[in-house]
Amino acid sequence: MANKTAEVIAADFVAMGHSVGVITDVIAGDQMAADTAADKQSAVDRNVEHLELKKAEKTVEDASASIWTNESFTAIDAAISAGNSYTA
Repeated sequence: MANKTAEVIAADFVAMGHSVGVITDVIAGDQMAADTAADKQSAVDRNVEHLELKKAEKTVEDASASIWTNESFTAIDAAISAGNSYTA
């Protein structure tokens, strides 16, 4: 397995932003409003898991080194926290 390129890392960060959007929109009732509580909970849980896994990614050469450099995780951390507290 090779290290991710800067472009792939950037795309991963964009995808993380999409997960933040899903979590915040579901919690706010702006997305999936007509879906069942179980479906909403599942969507939030999947997206929280995605954020947690991506945030924890390490480089191949150094298993203790993060792939992330100067990205801001403020919104991501807030979405993880809100998602972990969410009960549909």
